[in-house]
Amino acid sequence: MKFTIDKREEIDSTNLEVIRRAKTGAPEGTLVQAERQISGRGRRGRAWESPAGSNLYMTLLLRPDVTMEQASVLTLIMALACQEGIKEATGIDCQIKWPNDLVLHKKKVVGILTEAAMLEQDEAFPEGETQKEHPYALACGVGINVNQKEFPEEIADKATSLFIESGRHWKRDEEKHTEERPEEVRDTVRDDILRAFAVRYEQFLQTADLSLMKADYISHLINLDQPVRVLDPKGEFGGIALGIDNHGQLLVKTKENGVVPVYAGEVSVRGLYEYV
Repeated sequence: MKFTIDKREEIDSTNLEVIRRAKTGAPEGTLVQAERQISGRGRRGRAWESPAGSNLYMTLLLRPDVTMEQASVLTLIMALACQEGIKEATGIDCQIKWPNDLVLHKKKVVGILTEAAMLEQDEAFPEGETQKEHPYALACGVGINVNQKEFPEEIADKATSLFIESGRHWKRDEEKHTEERPEEVRDTVRDDILRAFAVRYEQFLQTADLSLMKADYISHLINLDQPVRVLDPKGEFGGIALGIDNHGQLLVKTKENGVVPVYAGEVSVRGLYEYV
């Protein structure tokens, strides 16, 4: 995958900007990055704090030729790529909280929001394409708390940053040269995530599911073999998280109904007594 990066000082939302670009024919791999978002958003419409100059806010445009149901796993794929990219760039080993957060010491450090843009056939497509079996595009947004030193009181017990957990100030997008890496390689949190995502995305396109990376995802899952509460609008229930299936559903073992697959779009999952 070829990436085209557009960096902005300030924007309403990187997701909204990528959706706007998708509707005017921007190619897959377009990435919008901002120092600050005025209207940053999280899952279920929650506001996402986006202070300037400390963190990494970016959204990637994807145009997978699969059904939207199959594409729903791309949030999990980005979570895995963030885990791998952050580990490569910083040595920090985050865990994944299914489906779309990364955590350190049970506090959130990365949030991911994927949104779909439905495209009319008369809207512009890359390279003049006007017909597409699955006429939609995805805006896969990532927010990473990199160098933030403190958080508002109301979220201080649930959020953290790479700086807080490591005591080190991390470069977000500047050159960093080491003996192990030649000078022409840009060693950054952002770029290492994009490299990891490119590999995982190609795996996804081969099978249209998570079968080639499910074991890797599960190996980083903080919920694995832990008690969870499933906050389903149809009724809350508890159980033990066993991992995920090839379609990204969390498998929860319950006393009443055996193993229940939980779809991320419908519910939230928490630990019994805390965020994870």
